[in-house]
Amino acid sequence: MKLSLIPRLAAAAGVIVAAVSGGAHAADTAYPSKPVTIIVPFGAGGVADAIARIVGQKLNEAWNVPVIVENRPGASGNLGMGQVARAAPDGYTLALAPAGNLTVNPLLYTNLNFDTARAFAPVTLLATSPNILVVNPSVPAKDFKSFVEYAKSKPGNLNFASPGAGSGAHLAGELLNQVAGVKTVHIPYNGMAPAVTDVVAGNVQMMFAGVSTVLPFIRGGKLNALAIAGPKRLPQLPEVPTVAESGYPGFDVTSWYGLVAPAKTPPEVVAKLQRDIAAALKDPAVRRKFEDQGVDPANTTTPEFAAMIHDESRKWADIVKTAGIKPIQ
Repeated sequence: MKLSLIPRLAAAAGVIVAAVSGGAHAADTAYPSKPVTIIVPFGAGGVADAIARIVGQKLNEAWNVPVIVENRPGASGNLGMGQVARAAPDGYTLALAPAGNLTVNPLLYTNLNFDTARAFAPVTLLATSPNILVVNPSVPAKDFKSFVEYAKSKPGNLNFASPGAGSGAHLAGELLNQVAGVKTVHIPYNGMAPAVTDVVAGNVQMMFAGVSTVLPFIRGGKLNALAIAGPKRLPQLPEVPTVAESGYPGFDVTSWYGLVAPAKTPPEVVAKLQRDIAAALKDPAVRRKFEDQGVDPANTTTPEFAAMIHDESRKWADIVKTAGIKPIQ
């Protein structure tokens, strides 16, 4: 799929915003009248799976209707997303969609059997997860500024790990190269666990990763945290500044998870989903469970979420193009 997809993403997002904001449908009091399935396009046990199950349980309690979480891993999430794209647009099959599946995969995968820009109706943002730039303790840098200086002195000699080509950690590293004017080399792995293991071992010098993934290694002295790649400091690491605070304003690589339905799902169903999820995310117990997963509740209106998908798609398209990342067959 080529970069020309972005104008269509923008157009689709605009149509969604207009349709949702202008809809005059009354609430569908009959929905849901049967079990609702949330497809998670990754395996059980991860953050995406946990978010879907936490939210699903609250919706089950509110609706008194089963909410089934079904894991459909494969093809970097494209398999599960494709299943939802082809589902009936009635609100009974939904997708827990990580950011990359809505904004990056359409740029990188040439063999998708669905058009991401037109296949889904955004419902709401569910959660955000801050990323941290971590380095092996062998790297002689104690803060982000000294790291940039060190990296500039050794162009092409520092490697950064990621769980795979086109992943959020990969694009974060490429963004760092572009913004800070350094040249670090991407080393892709088959998953987050082996990537982190090699950074801890010192086989690779650095990486961007979610707080829940690397916090135990930071606290154990096996990794050094240099900067938060989001808009604010983390309560778990209040002494670690953001990249923006370190002299690079606007640098933001925050992972996020949203809920989408098949395109042409009735606006009143989308509105009910958004409204009931907003209520669920206000529950203190839900918020605590999210915090345990290292994510922050982040409910939005449907137009806000559609606009976010549009903006993030444009951002990463520019980075993919500048970095020369080749499409994946």
